[in-house]
This record gives sequence, C-alpha cells and structure tokens, in this order.
Amino acid sequence: MIVFLVEEVSMADFLSELLPRLAPELDFLCVPHQGKRDLEKSLTRKLRSWKMPDSFVAMRDQDSGDCHAIKASLRALCEQGRRPDSLVRIVCRELEAWYVGDVEALAEAFPDAERRIRTSLKKPRFRDPDSVVQPAKALAKLIPSFQKRTAARAMGRLVSRSNRSRSFQVFLAGIDRLQAESRS
Repeated sequence: MIVFLVEEVSMADFLSELLPRLAPELDFLCVPHQGKRDLEKSLTRKLRSWKMPDSFVAMRDQDSGDCHAIKASLRALCEQGRRPDSLVRIVCRELEAWYVGDVEALAEAFPDAERRIRTSLKKPRFRDPDSVVQPAKALAKLIPSFQKRTAARAMGRLVSRSNRSRSFQVFLAGIDRLQAESRS
C-alpha cells in the first residue's frame, strides 16, 4: 500500500478520484492534514509509528516558498521518521495549477464557464501552469461556481496524463516508479 500524507483534504479528494483512473492497480490511502504546518509537525511522528511496511508519499503545495528548500525540509522529516525512502512531491504552486494544466478537463468540469476558460487559459500568464501565482484565486475569478473541494473531486475524475504541469508529470512518474517497485 502507498500512504499519501497530504496537506489538505482537497488534495485527498483529488487523489481519491485520480488514482483509481490513472493507476487502477494501486492500493493507497490518503491521510489529509489541516494545512502544511500540521503536515510538517506530525510527519515524523506518523512515519515512526506506522506499523506496516508501506510506502509513503509526502505532498504539499509550494505556494510562494522555495521548492528545493521545502523538499529538503520534508525529506529531512522523513529521515527523522525512519522512512528515508519516502517519496516527497511538491505541487507547484498549488493543486489548482494542475487544473490549469488540463484545459479540456477544466472546461468539461465547469461547462458554465467553458468559453471563459478556453479564452483566458490561452493567455501567456497561463502557458506554464506551474508558474501561475495563486491559481486557486485565478480560477475562482474565472469560474463563478469554483469551490476547492468540489473542483478537486471533479478534476480528479477528469485530469489526464497529458497534463501540461511539470510538477504533475513528476508526481505521476514517482507514482509509476513506486508501483513498478511494488510489483518486483
């Protein structure tokens, strides 16, 4: 089993819909936290006390922080938790950037705003989904019906492997690798 230790419930909602579609054989559990501080505060303790020999993925948003520093900090916490082989993934900038990376899925999830989505997401600001500052706020302005948890579930059902977000692609490659290792 792969245990995903994630910063918030919307990420757990997203993964709970996404992973059965893109990795149907994957046995997983999502453990959401009440934000990045809660995740970081409890990560070492949870990893140390976990009884099963499961694999772990620690995930959090980059927000405005330094990606490399955040990843190094999470890796250090995993090492302190005696699980140095845990996979650490940083979502650049935040989960909603992964939505920006799949215009087709976003348009399908929010048909009431399809025209605005297709027009706005062609602008240079949105070409690199991982560089969009505060994508959740940008999507909320663009899509009147946008709500984090509802969007997470809908987008988890629709986002494809061809997503333009580099951090999404790195995430998928890590999951594929963990799956391959568990089979051998």
